[in-house]
Amino acid sequence: MEWEKDGTGFTSTRGSSRNRDVGRHPDTPARGAAEQLALLEELKTLAAHLGFEVRQEKLLREVGYRVRSGSCRVREAHVILLDRALLPNAQIDILVEELAGRSVDDVYLSPAARRLLERAVPAAAAPERPTP
Repeated sequence: MEWEKDGTGFTSTRGSSRNRDVGRHPDTPARGAAEQLALLEELKTLAAHLGFEVRQEKLLREVGYRVRSGSCRVREAHVILLDRALLPNAQIDILVEELAGRSVDDVYLSPAARRLLERAVPAAAAPERPTP
């Protein structure tokens, strides 16, 4: 184990806990369950601010058709359906995909949410390739 001396005594340069996130580099944040849920709630709030109704429902799957999460229009309302059976990170991906490219300059977002949306914009703006 490597040791270095600071003003209060000797300290280890490695994390002393079995939890590897304790001694991680500060530039590489871990995204735990609580952070994912907070990010999911922030994106749902943003979607509501942009005029979407976000509904988390159990999307039933039956023989003959495939149901998946995403946006749709019900009468005059814009709705984003999220399957409750999906993990939070999959629900985050769906919301980011649906909200990418929309103007969010006047809305406060956490740096993590803003980064996700900015990274998704080039993918959403890219032209679709023809299928061979």
